Amino acid sequence: MLPFQTLIVIDRTSAAPVYQQIANALIKLIQNGILRPGASLPGSRQLASLLDVHRKTVEAAYEELFIQDWIKVVPRKGPQVSQRLPEVRPHPFIDAQPPSPELAPPTPSAPYIHPATFPFLDFGPPAPLPGGGKKLRPVINDGFPDPRIAPIDILLREYRRLFNQSSYKRFIMMGDQAGSVSLRTAMIDFLSDTRGMTFSLDNIVITRGAQMAIFMAARMIIHPGSKVLVGSPNYFMADAIFKQFGANLIRVPVDDHGMDIEFIEKFCRKQTPDLLYIIPHHHHPTTVTLSGERRMRLLQLIDRYQFPVIEDDYDYDFHYSGGPILPLASAPHNGKVIYIGSLTKSLAPPLRVGYMIAPANFIQQAAQLRRMIDIRGDSLLEEALASLFKAGDMQKHLKRSVKLYHQRRNILCELLEQELKDVVNFSKPQGGLALWTKFKKEYPLPAISARAAGNGLMISDGRMYDIDGHHFNALRIGFASMNEKELEEAVSLLKRSIV
Repeated sequence: MLPFQTLIVIDRTSAAPVYQQIANALIKLIQNGILRPGASLPGSRQLASLLDVHRKTVEAAYEELFIQDWIKVVPRKGPQVSQRLPEVRPHPFIDAQPPSPELAPPTPSAPYIHPATFPFLDFGPPAPLPGGGKKLRPVINDGFPDPRIAPIDILLREYRRLFNQSSYKRFIMMGDQAGSVSLRTAMIDFLSDTRGMTFSLDNIVITRGAQMAIFMAARMIIHPGSKVLVGSPNYFMADAIFKQFGANLIRVPVDDHGMDIEFIEKFCRKQTPDLLYIIPHHHHPTTVTLSGERRMRLLQLIDRYQFPVIEDDYDYDFHYSGGPILPLASAPHNGKVIYIGSLTKSLAPPLRVGYMIAPANFIQQAAQLRRMIDIRGDSLLEEALASLFKAGDMQKHLKRSVKLYHQRRNILCELLEQELKDVVNFSKPQGGLALWTKFKKEYPLPAISARAAGNGLMISDGRMYDIDGHHFNALRIGFASMNEKELEEAVSLLKRSIV
């Protein structure tokens, strides 16, 4: 279901009646194509609860929409958007177009798809396991799902069923280079229902996780010397990819409301960036969410300066406080926003499945690149996942996961407040799978990490987020993958490792 509690904003000081404000907001969602013809609307009781208004107010709004023929009421199904709406013009992903002369930026932007050079990859030797190889007990990761609650049995059942079909060779030998058609079709419906996005099969490619999607998008956009705007701090693996392709990273401050859009605007006035990489929901690593006001300003900048954007939305489905804002990609953007998501965060780390949504001309090139990297992907896994979406098993799993991870977030926050309140500072995140935890300067993380390994706890030393010599002395503590007992043990061992 769409996040109506954030899509419909009620102004209590307005002279317009509340029911009329609700009706007008729904009409706008229909006109913008976010609510499509035939889409079901929440019942009056449910919408009243989401908007914190009286049920009769919602009923009056629905009555107004019914009179104007915007909706119809279907027995036993409730209100639905009317099928007879010739004025509905959704905002699909379109092929990227050059900016019009009056909107041209001060300096010409780089080509949308650029044949970047490919330098030698050298990440150095692997880091030794803390504790000299000693068997560790809890592992504090940076935000993984709990594989124990994933619908693995159902997934394996579908995988086995497909494998045993006489026609299984079709999936193995003739897989679509953009990924399973069944899974891509399922993602069209799922992302439309949850994110208000309108796109077709030509706009989506399946990848081996979101990481591969970031790599592919960057490979086609970045060339040596490209100016790439990233957060400070930022997802370190994305930084590594951009640097590997020869980009110059421009660090954009990140505060409690997300990326500093004013900084981006000032940069654009001087020169147009070749790429903006942004994580609007649960920014990695800080977990903050881009405010609605900044989202609107950023969309205006994208429209004015016509620069490409990679929107990394790796864990949109995990939101606990209020409703999430819609992705940038759900708004009109003239084909400039490349939307990347992951199913791995919903299932388990070994199940590497992600997706990229972009203009058809971009996806066509991405599919060719995917073919060079992975030929056809895991076609059977993709088909099995499509079956889970079609049967509603993935949607049910996500609902259960959100409830459970919400509880685990609260447990971790309570434990840190009780046991380490003099050592760490943190803000309870609105969603996601991890807690951005800042250690006070008298408690350096590298030393704590080394002692923790000796105590049987594997924990990051935080240095992956170092920027130009600045050490944040902070790390992400993933809570989703540990149950209550494991969280208690992890915090206990962490406390023991602090001197």
